[in-house]
Order: sequence, then C-alpha cells, then structure tokens
Amino acid sequence: MLARPTAGDFPPAIEKYLRLVPEGDLLDLYRRQRNETMALLRGLTDEQADCRYAEGKWSIRQVAGHLIDNERIWMYRLLRIARNDPQALPGYDEKIFAAHAPHASMPMEAILAEYDAVREASLALLRHLPDEAWRRSGEFAGGRLTALAAACFVIGHEIHHLNILRERYLNR
Repeated sequence: MLARPTAGDFPPAIEKYLRLVPEGDLLDLYRRQRNETMALLRGLTDEQADCRYAEGKWSIRQVAGHLIDNERIWMYRLLRIARNDPQALPGYDEKIFAAHAPHASMPMEAILAEYDAVREASLALLRHLPDEAWRRSGEFAGGRLTALAAACFVIGHEIHHLNILRERYLNR
C-alpha cells in the first residue's frame, strides 16, 4: 500500500503524527520500523531501560510499553473500520494504561518479545486487507478516520517516540 491519507481521512488531532510517515510501501515501513525499534532498544540493560529524562516522565521501558499498547489499540480501531463496524471508536488515556501496565517492572527482553509479537500480528492483519477496506472509515475523536489513516498513525506515532528516545534519553 503506497497511498497516504488525505484531508478528511482523519481528525486534526492526529495530523502531526501522520506528517511523520515517510513515502513507501506501508508493510515495508512496518517491517523496517520493527527492525529499527528492536535495534535501538535491544542493546539496553534493564538499568538503562529505567532511565527517565526528567522527573515524572516515563522510563524507556514504559515508553516501549506505550508503543505496544498504542499499536494494539490502533489495530483494534483499524480492524473495526475495515470490517465496517458503524459504532464510534472510543479513545483511551495513555497515562492510565501506563500506570496499570506491567512494563515498568518487566525485563527488556520480555518487552521486546511482546513488541515483536504485536508488530507481527499487525502485519498479519494489514497484509490481507482488501483494497476497499483501506478506504472505509469510522467515527473517531469527533471526526472521520479511515483504516489507512489508522495504519499510518501507528507508524508516525512510533517515529515520534523514537525521536524522543534518541534526543532526550539516549542522546543518539
């Protein structure tokens, strides 16, 4: 899938993430991003993964857990849209999720295994979407959201957080 969402395919609140998505085939971007994220996080010790760049900010392992939870939620939204479910899609509070997720105390090895499994499940879903499913839309955040926009959001959201990890946590 080479297409990208256009105005009207998504609510304004997610545009900043969609602008981060590079050109190219989405499935290839999902695979390359998995490799990039795994390479960035794989070399960290559990002690390094506890790093927070400021008081009250998530640790690296919590950021990784947020990426996992976020991808699961957005793939659920995408699935509902692709299957033509007419009900409005709910939001979620990432701070509540992080506060109640086990990632803060999980070994990085386990977090990376979970991340890899979630990304593989996303790829399996996306790989077999019929063309018309990509264009379907649902109601989200007071606007329209297409399956294509949901798929692109996951990539852009992860790029956003990888940039923060590099700039504020890892200085790379």
